[in-house]
Amino acid sequence: MQLVLDSEQRELRSAVRKFLIDQSPPEKVRATMATELGYDPELWRRLAVELGLLGLVVPEEYGGSGAGHVERAVVAEELGRALVPAPFLASAVLAVDTLLACDDEAARAELLPALVEGERIGTVAVAEAAGPWDRSGGATTATERDGHWELDGTKTFVLAGDVADLVLVYAATPAGPAWFAVDSPLDNPAAGLSRTTLKGLDPTRRLARLRFAGVAARPVASADPAAALDLVTDLASVALAAEQLGGLERAMELTVDYAKVRVQFGRPIGSYQAVKHGCADMYSAWEHGVSVVRYAAWAADRAVEGDRAELSVAAELAQIYLGPAYFEVATGMVQYHGGIGYTWEHDAHLYYKRAKSSELLFGAPAQHRARLADRLGV
Repeated sequence: MQLVLDSEQRELRSAVRKFLIDQSPPEKVRATMATELGYDPELWRRLAVELGLLGLVVPEEYGGSGAGHVERAVVAEELGRALVPAPFLASAVLAVDTLLACDDEAARAELLPALVEGERIGTVAVAEAAGPWDRSGGATTATERDGHWELDGTKTFVLAGDVADLVLVYAATPAGPAWFAVDSPLDNPAAGLSRTTLKGLDPTRRLARLRFAGVAARPVASADPAAALDLVTDLASVALAAEQLGGLERAMELTVDYAKVRVQFGRPIGSYQAVKHGCADMYSAWEHGVSVVRYAAWAADRAVEGDRAELSVAAELAQIYLGPAYFEVATGMVQYHGGIGYTWEHDAHLYYKRAKSSELLFGAPAQHRARLADRLGV
Protein backbone atom coordinates (compact mmCIF):
# COMPACT_ATOMS: atom_id res chain seq x y z
CA MET A 1 0.00 0.00 0.00
CA GLN A 2 1.31 3.43 -0.97
CA LEU A 3 0.31 6.34 1.28
CA VAL A 4 3.23 8.67 0.50
CA LEU A 5 3.89 10.26 -2.87
CA ASP A 6 7.17 9.37 -4.56
CA SER A 7 9.56 11.99 -5.96
CA GLU A 8 8.01 12.02 -9.46
CA GLN A 9 4.51 12.41 -8.07
CA ARG A 10 5.66 15.28 -5.85
CA GLU A 11 7.25 16.93 -8.88
CA LEU A 12 3.97 16.53 -10.77
CA ARG A 13 2.12 18.21 -7.92
CA SER A 14 4.59 21.10 -7.82
CA ALA A 15 4.43 21.63 -11.58
CA VAL A 16 0.63 21.63 -11.69
CA ARG A 17 0.37 23.92 -8.66
CA LYS A 18 2.81 26.44 -10.13
CA PHE A 19 0.99 26.37 -13.48
CA LEU A 20 -2.41 26.97 -11.87
CA ILE A 21 -1.11 29.77 -9.63
CA ASP A 22 0.12 31.52 -12.76
CA GLN A 23 -2.67 30.67 -15.18
CA SER A 24 -5.78 30.28 -13.02
CA PRO A 25 -5.59 32.69 -10.06
CA PRO A 26 -8.80 33.57 -8.17
CA GLU A 27 -9.59 36.55 -10.39
CA LYS A 28 -9.30 34.32 -13.49
CA VAL A 29 -11.58 31.73 -11.87
CA ARG A 30 -14.25 34.36 -11.28
CA ALA A 31 -14.00 35.67 -14.83
CA THR A 32 -14.13 32.19 -16.34
CA MET A 33 -17.11 30.93 -14.36
CA ALA A 34 -19.14 33.88 -15.64
CA THR A 35 -18.50 33.13 -19.32
CA GLU A 36 -20.97 31.42 -21.62
CA LEU A 37 -18.91 28.22 -21.78
CA GLY A 38 -18.02 28.17 -18.10
CA TYR A 39 -14.43 27.13 -18.81
CA ASP A 40 -11.38 28.56 -20.58
CA PRO A 41 -10.70 26.66 -23.85
CA GLU A 42 -7.11 27.90 -23.97
CA LEU A 43 -6.38 26.74 -20.42
CA TRP A 44 -8.03 23.41 -21.24
CA ARG A 45 -5.79 23.05 -24.31
CA ARG A 46 -2.68 23.79 -22.28
CA LEU A 47 -3.66 21.29 -19.58
CA ALA A 48 -3.89 18.69 -22.34
CA VAL A 49 -1.03 19.56 -24.68
CA GLU A 50 1.59 21.24 -22.49
CA LEU A 51 1.11 19.26 -19.28
CA GLY A 52 -0.49 16.06 -20.59
CA LEU A 53 -2.95 15.92 -17.69
CA LEU A 54 -6.02 14.60 -19.49
CA GLY A 55 -4.64 11.17 -20.31
CA LEU A 56 -2.80 10.13 -17.17
CA VAL A 57 -4.75 6.85 -16.83
CA VAL A 58 -5.03 6.26 -20.59
CA PRO A 59 -2.69 3.60 -22.05
CA GLU A 60 -0.02 4.84 -24.42
CA GLU A 61 -1.57 3.11 -27.43
CA TYR A 62 -4.52 5.51 -27.17
CA GLY A 63 -2.37 8.62 -26.76
CA GLY A 64 -2.17 8.71 -22.98
CA SER A 65 0.82 8.54 -20.66
CA GLY A 66 -0.14 5.26 -18.99
CA ALA A 67 0.57 6.66 -15.53
CA GLY A 68 -2.13 5.82 -12.99
CA HIS A 69 -4.87 6.88 -10.63
CA VAL A 70 -2.46 8.10 -7.96
CA GLU A 71 -1.11 10.60 -10.48
CA ARG A 72 -4.60 11.58 -11.59
CA ALA A 73 -5.59 12.08 -7.97
CA VAL A 74 -2.62 14.43 -7.53
CA VAL A 75 -3.84 16.51 -10.47
CA ALA A 76 -7.46 16.49 -9.27
CA GLU A 77 -6.24 17.65 -5.87
CA GLU A 78 -4.52 20.66 -7.39
CA LEU A 79 -7.49 21.52 -9.61
CA GLY A 80 -9.76 21.40 -6.55
CA ARG A 81 -7.34 23.50 -4.55
CA ALA A 82 -7.50 26.24 -7.21
CA LEU A 83 -11.25 25.78 -7.93
CA VAL A 84 -10.45 25.59 -11.63
CA PRO A 85 -13.65 25.79 -13.72
CA ALA A 86 -12.81 23.02 -16.20
CA PRO A 87 -14.54 19.82 -17.38
CA PHE A 88 -11.79 17.60 -15.94
CA LEU A 89 -14.11 15.42 -13.85
CA ALA A 90 -16.52 15.00 -16.76
CA SER A 91 -14.05 14.37 -19.58
CA ALA A 92 -10.73 13.17 -18.14
CA VAL A 93 -12.43 11.05 -15.48
CA LEU A 94 -15.99 9.95 -16.29
CA ALA A 95 -15.78 9.75 -20.09
CA VAL A 96 -12.27 8.29 -20.16
CA ASP A 97 -13.02 5.71 -17.47
CA THR A 98 -16.24 4.65 -19.19
CA LEU A 99 -14.47 3.95 -22.47
CA LEU A 100 -11.74 2.03 -20.64
CA ALA A 101 -14.28 0.07 -18.57
CA CYS A 102 -16.28 -1.05 -21.61
CA ASP A 103 -15.07 -3.70 -24.05
CA ASP A 104 -15.25 -1.73 -27.28
CA GLU A 105 -11.75 -1.60 -28.73
CA ALA A 106 -12.86 0.34 -31.79
CA ALA A 107 -14.54 3.02 -29.66
CA ARG A 108 -11.45 3.36 -27.46
CA ALA A 109 -9.13 3.69 -30.44
CA GLU A 110 -11.37 6.28 -32.09
CA LEU A 111 -12.50 8.40 -29.13
CA LEU A 112 -9.77 8.36 -26.48
CA PRO A 113 -6.99 10.19 -28.39
CA ALA A 114 -9.21 13.24 -28.98
CA LEU A 115 -10.19 13.33 -25.28
CA VAL A 116 -6.54 13.04 -24.24
CA GLU A 117 -5.52 15.92 -26.54
CA GLY A 118 -8.37 18.11 -25.33
CA GLU A 119 -9.76 18.31 -28.86
CA ARG A 120 -13.06 16.95 -27.61
CA ILE A 121 -14.85 17.16 -24.28
CA GLY A 122 -16.65 14.08 -23.09
CA THR A 123 -19.16 13.41 -20.35
CA VAL A 124 -21.42 10.67 -19.04
CA ALA A 125 -25.21 10.88 -18.79
CA VAL A 126 -26.71 8.50 -16.24
CA ALA A 127 -28.80 10.32 -13.63
CA GLU A 128 -32.49 11.04 -14.14
CA ALA A 129 -33.37 12.14 -10.60
CA ALA A 130 -31.71 12.89 -7.29
CA GLY A 131 -30.08 9.95 -5.59
CA PRO A 132 -27.72 7.14 -6.66
CA TRP A 133 -27.34 6.42 -10.36
CA ASP A 134 -29.96 3.95 -11.61
CA ARG A 135 -28.23 0.75 -12.74
CA SER A 136 -31.27 -0.21 -14.88
CA GLY A 137 -30.76 2.67 -17.30
CA GLY A 138 -33.81 4.53 -15.98
CA ALA A 139 -36.59 5.80 -18.22
CA THR A 140 -34.23 6.73 -21.04
CA THR A 141 -34.58 4.09 -23.73
CA ALA A 142 -32.54 3.04 -26.73
CA THR A 143 -34.45 1.57 -29.67
CA GLU A 144 -33.02 -0.10 -32.75
CA ARG A 145 -34.68 1.00 -35.97
CA ASP A 146 -33.52 -0.21 -39.38
CA GLY A 147 -30.12 -1.12 -38.02
CA HIS A 148 -29.63 2.21 -36.24
CA TRP A 149 -30.09 3.10 -32.58
CA GLU A 150 -32.05 6.08 -31.29
CA LEU A 151 -32.30 7.49 -27.77
CA ASP A 152 -35.40 8.91 -26.10
CA GLY A 153 -35.61 10.34 -22.60
CA THR A 154 -34.04 12.88 -20.26
CA LYS A 155 -30.78 12.79 -18.32
CA THR A 156 -30.02 15.42 -15.70
CA PHE A 157 -27.17 16.65 -13.49
CA VAL A 158 -24.83 15.91 -16.41
CA LEU A 159 -21.37 17.32 -15.68
CA ALA A 160 -20.31 19.70 -18.47
CA GLY A 161 -23.34 18.50 -20.39
CA ASP A 162 -23.82 21.93 -21.94
CA VAL A 163 -20.36 21.95 -23.58
CA ALA A 164 -19.52 18.28 -24.15
CA ASP A 165 -19.41 17.13 -27.76
CA LEU A 166 -19.22 13.45 -26.82
CA VAL A 167 -21.93 12.13 -24.50
CA LEU A 168 -21.78 8.55 -23.23
CA VAL A 169 -25.34 7.62 -22.31
CA TYR A 170 -26.44 4.77 -20.05
CA ALA A 171 -29.87 3.72 -21.31
CA ALA A 172 -32.37 0.87 -21.12
CA THR A 173 -32.87 -1.57 -24.01
CA PRO A 174 -35.12 -4.65 -24.36
CA ALA A 175 -32.05 -6.76 -23.52
CA GLY A 176 -31.09 -4.68 -20.46
CA PRO A 177 -29.01 -1.55 -19.82
CA ALA A 178 -26.33 -0.58 -22.33
CA TRP A 179 -23.90 2.21 -23.17
CA PHE A 180 -24.27 4.49 -26.18
CA ALA A 181 -22.16 7.27 -27.63
CA VAL A 182 -23.70 10.46 -29.01
CA ASP A 183 -21.62 12.82 -31.12
CA SER A 184 -22.90 16.37 -30.74
CA PRO A 185 -20.40 19.20 -31.32
CA LEU A 186 -21.68 22.60 -30.24
CA ASP A 187 -21.35 23.92 -33.78
CA ASN A 188 -23.16 20.91 -35.27
CA PRO A 189 -25.51 19.53 -32.59
CA ALA A 190 -27.11 16.12 -32.94
CA ALA A 191 -30.68 16.24 -34.23
CA GLY A 192 -33.19 15.79 -31.43
CA LEU A 193 -30.78 16.64 -28.59
CA SER A 194 -31.54 19.70 -26.46
CA ARG A 195 -29.42 20.98 -23.59
CA THR A 196 -30.36 23.14 -20.63
CA THR A 197 -27.72 24.58 -18.32
CA LEU A 198 -28.92 24.12 -14.75
CA LYS A 199 -28.63 26.86 -12.15
CA GLY A 200 -26.67 25.07 -9.46
CA LEU A 201 -25.16 26.07 -6.15
CA ASP A 202 -21.57 25.94 -7.39
CA PRO A 203 -20.80 28.51 -10.11
CA THR A 204 -17.44 26.87 -10.85
CA ARG A 205 -18.97 23.53 -11.90
CA ARG A 206 -21.58 23.39 -14.67
CA LEU A 207 -24.41 20.85 -14.72
CA ALA A 208 -26.93 20.37 -17.52
CA ARG A 209 -30.14 18.58 -18.42
CA LEU A 210 -30.09 16.69 -21.71
CA ARG A 211 -33.28 15.72 -23.56
CA PHE A 212 -33.10 13.02 -26.23
CA ALA A 213 -35.85 12.80 -28.86
CA GLY A 214 -34.92 10.18 -31.42
CA VAL A 215 -31.22 11.07 -31.13
CA ALA A 216 -28.95 8.90 -33.26
CA ALA A 217 -26.50 6.93 -31.13
CA ARG A 218 -24.01 4.15 -31.56
CA PRO A 219 -23.67 1.33 -29.04
CA VAL A 220 -20.48 0.99 -27.00
CA ALA A 221 -19.93 -2.71 -26.48
CA SER A 222 -19.73 -3.96 -22.90
CA ALA A 223 -20.01 -7.49 -21.58
CA ASP A 224 -21.55 -6.17 -18.36
CA PRO A 225 -22.71 -2.53 -18.66
CA ALA A 226 -23.86 -2.33 -15.02
CA ALA A 227 -20.49 -3.59 -13.76
CA ALA A 228 -18.77 -1.01 -15.96
CA LEU A 229 -20.97 1.70 -14.41
CA ASP A 230 -20.05 0.50 -10.92
CA LEU A 231 -16.35 0.69 -11.74
CA VAL A 232 -16.70 4.15 -13.31
CA THR A 233 -18.63 5.39 -10.26
CA ASP A 234 -15.95 4.13 -7.89
CA LEU A 235 -13.09 5.65 -9.89
CA ALA A 236 -14.93 8.96 -10.18
CA SER A 237 -15.55 8.94 -6.42
CA VAL A 238 -11.80 8.64 -5.86
CA ALA A 239 -11.03 11.52 -8.23
CA LEU A 240 -13.72 13.66 -6.62
CA ALA A 241 -12.34 12.89 -3.15
CA ALA A 242 -8.90 14.05 -4.29
CA GLU A 243 -10.44 17.26 -5.60
CA GLN A 244 -12.21 17.74 -2.26
CA LEU A 245 -8.94 17.21 -0.41
CA GLY A 246 -7.27 19.96 -2.40
CA GLY A 247 -10.10 22.38 -1.69
CA LEU A 248 -10.05 21.46 2.00
CA GLU A 249 -6.33 22.12 2.21
CA ARG A 250 -6.60 25.53 0.57
CA ALA A 251 -9.56 26.55 2.75
CA MET A 252 -7.53 25.58 5.81
CA GLU A 253 -4.50 27.57 4.65
CA LEU A 254 -6.52 30.70 3.93
CA THR A 255 -8.20 30.48 7.34
CA VAL A 256 -4.95 29.99 9.27
CA ASP A 257 -3.28 32.85 7.38
CA TYR A 258 -6.21 35.14 8.17
CA ALA A 259 -6.21 34.15 11.85
CA LYS A 260 -2.58 35.28 12.07
CA VAL A 261 -3.19 38.81 10.79
CA ARG A 262 -6.77 39.67 11.82
CA VAL A 263 -6.57 41.66 15.05
CA GLN A 264 -9.51 41.87 17.45
CA PHE A 265 -9.40 43.43 20.92
CA GLY A 266 -5.72 44.20 20.45
CA ARG A 267 -4.49 40.71 19.52
CA PRO A 268 -4.58 38.34 16.52
CA ILE A 269 -7.71 36.20 16.57
CA GLY A 270 -5.48 33.15 16.13
CA SER A 271 -4.26 33.65 19.68
CA TYR A 272 -7.72 32.85 21.07
CA GLN A 273 -8.18 29.28 22.19
CA ALA A 274 -11.45 28.71 20.33
CA VAL A 275 -9.87 29.75 17.03
CA LYS A 276 -6.75 27.70 17.74
CA HIS A 277 -8.87 24.62 18.34
CA GLY A 278 -10.87 25.24 15.19
CA CYS A 279 -7.74 25.52 13.06
CA ALA A 280 -6.30 22.41 14.71
CA ASP A 281 -9.47 20.52 13.80
CA MET A 282 -9.06 21.65 10.19
CA TYR A 283 -5.51 20.35 10.14
CA SER A 284 -6.59 17.04 11.63
CA ALA A 285 -9.32 16.72 8.98
CA TRP A 286 -6.76 17.38 6.25
CA GLU A 287 -4.25 14.85 7.63
CA HIS A 288 -6.91 12.14 7.77
CA GLY A 289 -8.09 13.11 4.31
CA VAL A 290 -4.61 12.68 2.83
CA SER A 291 -4.45 9.09 4.08
CA VAL A 292 -7.96 8.31 2.82
CA VAL A 293 -7.30 9.69 -0.67
CA ARG A 294 -3.87 8.09 -1.03
CA TYR A 295 -5.35 4.72 -0.03
CA ALA A 296 -8.31 5.09 -2.39
CA ALA A 297 -6.07 6.07 -5.33
CA TRP A 298 -3.80 3.10 -4.62
CA ALA A 299 -6.87 0.84 -4.58
CA ALA A 300 -7.97 2.35 -7.90
CA ASP A 301 -4.69 1.33 -9.50
CA ARG A 302 -5.14 -2.16 -8.03
CA ALA A 303 -8.65 -2.30 -9.53
CA VAL A 304 -7.34 -1.55 -13.02
CA GLU A 305 -5.07 -4.55 -12.61
CA GLY A 306 -8.08 -6.73 -11.81
CA ASP A 307 -8.56 -6.52 -8.03
CA ARG A 308 -11.77 -4.48 -7.71
CA ALA A 309 -12.92 -5.61 -4.25
CA GLU A 310 -10.76 -3.16 -2.30
CA LEU A 311 -11.70 -0.22 -4.52
CA SER A 312 -15.42 -0.73 -3.92
CA VAL A 313 -14.84 -0.15 -0.21
CA ALA A 314 -12.14 2.52 -0.51
CA ALA A 315 -14.20 4.67 -2.88
CA GLU A 316 -17.18 4.76 -0.52
CA LEU A 317 -14.92 5.48 2.45
CA ALA A 318 -13.39 8.37 0.54
CA GLN A 319 -16.77 9.98 -0.11
CA ILE A 320 -18.09 9.24 3.37
CA TYR A 321 -15.12 11.05 4.90
CA LEU A 322 -14.06 13.77 2.45
CA GLY A 323 -17.51 15.15 1.63
CA PRO A 324 -18.49 16.12 5.19
CA ALA A 325 -14.90 17.00 6.16
CA TYR A 326 -14.49 19.48 3.30
CA PHE A 327 -17.85 21.07 4.00
CA GLU A 328 -17.05 21.41 7.72
CA VAL A 329 -13.71 23.09 6.98
CA ALA A 330 -15.31 25.39 4.40
CA THR A 331 -18.00 26.32 6.93
CA GLY A 332 -15.31 27.14 9.48
CA MET A 333 -13.51 29.20 6.87
CA VAL A 334 -16.57 31.40 6.41
CA GLN A 335 -17.12 31.75 10.16
CA TYR A 336 -13.53 32.54 11.12
CA HIS A 337 -13.28 35.18 8.43
CA GLY A 338 -16.16 37.00 10.10
CA GLY A 339 -18.09 39.55 8.06
CA ILE A 340 -15.75 39.47 5.07
CA GLY A 341 -16.25 35.72 4.80
CA TYR A 342 -19.90 36.29 3.91
CA THR A 343 -19.21 38.71 1.08
CA TRP A 344 -19.19 37.99 -2.65
CA GLU A 345 -15.74 39.59 -2.97
CA HIS A 346 -14.03 36.98 -0.78
CA ASP A 347 -13.32 33.47 -2.08
CA ALA A 348 -14.68 31.76 1.04
CA HIS A 349 -18.14 31.39 -0.45
CA LEU A 350 -16.72 29.69 -3.55
CA TYR A 351 -15.05 26.99 -1.46
CA TYR A 352 -18.20 26.67 0.64
CA LYS A 353 -20.38 26.15 -2.44
CA ARG A 354 -17.94 23.75 -4.06
CA ALA A 355 -17.74 21.76 -0.82
CA LYS A 356 -21.50 21.35 -0.48
CA SER A 357 -22.14 20.58 -4.15
CA SER A 358 -19.30 18.03 -4.20
CA GLU A 359 -20.59 16.38 -1.05
CA LEU A 360 -23.85 15.57 -2.88
CA LEU A 361 -22.54 15.08 -6.42
CA PHE A 362 -22.51 11.27 -6.43
CA GLY A 363 -25.00 10.83 -3.60
CA ALA A 364 -25.46 12.12 -0.07
CA PRO A 365 -23.18 10.77 2.71
CA ALA A 366 -26.05 8.60 4.02
CA GLN A 367 -26.33 6.95 0.60
CA HIS A 368 -22.59 6.27 0.52
CA ARG A 369 -22.82 4.74 3.99
CA ALA A 370 -25.68 2.49 2.85
CA ARG A 371 -23.70 1.36 -0.20
CA LEU A 372 -20.64 0.70 1.96
CA ALA A 373 -22.75 -1.42 4.31
CA ASP A 374 -24.02 -3.42 1.35
CA ARG A 375 -20.50 -3.98 0.04
CA LEU A 376 -19.32 -5.11 3.45
CA GLY A 377 -22.32 -7.39 3.84
CA VAL A 378 -23.48 -5.60 6.97
